[in-house]
Amino acid sequence: MPLPSIPGYNRLTKTHKYSAAGIAAAGAAAIAIAVVPGGDAGAKTTAQDLPNKPVALTSQKADSQAHHEALVKQSALAAKQAKEEAAAKKKAAEEAAAKKAAEVKAAKERAVQQAANRSTARIETVAAAKDTKKTYPNNLDGWIRESLDIMKQKGIPGSYNGIYRNIIRESGGNPRAINLWDINARNGVPSKGLLQVIAPTFKQYHVEGTSWDLYDPVANITAACNYAAARYGSMDNVNGPY
Repeated sequence: MPLPSIPGYNRLTKTHKYSAAGIAAAGAAAIAIAVVPGGDAGAKTTAQDLPNKPVALTSQKADSQAHHEALVKQSALAAKQAKEEAAAKKKAAEEAAAKKAAEVKAAKERAVQQAANRSTARIETVAAAKDTKKTYPNNLDGWIRESLDIMKQKGIPGSYNGIYRNIIRESGGNPRAINLWDINARNGVPSKGLLQVIAPTFKQYHVEGTSWDLYDPVANITAACNYAAARYGSMDNVNGPY
């Protein structure tokens, strides 16, 4: 190895030259050692000494992908459950509405049936009443008894004996009897019928449900008894012309 050119080198003594050469060699060795780090054991580099950052990044990416997929699945499951719940609620509402409509329809049908039953019952009642209607003989006894039943319904007092006694005195039991000689006849309103009633009195005290014919026996008796009840308290209290 050639020695470095040092100014004044040739003027140095032999001892000095050897010293300078040693120093130079030692410096070169130091530089060589500095260039190769570590000793012989540390001069080798293994795969374990390489940075592991790329591996860590790959793992993080995989975890992120798995997390994203889990979120997508969870969202899809939640959407499915919400759809199923909405469908169940809709079905329940439709079933409730159908049940309500059926109940309303059934109630209307019951009401119609009940009305029909009531109507049928009324018709049957009327028919039964007609079939069981009381009948009276067409004579003085029958006329008085029929009049008494009507008077009872209307709250008009009177008895069989009281009516019979006054009929015999006034007309002798003749429903067509007429008085043409008393004051009423002279005034143009003769007394007529079984109990000799004048037209104005008959009209005023006529009893609803009877004939408007003054000569009708039942109508004449009930109108006369109604008048007697208003004026005398009852036909039973009448013992002479009234």
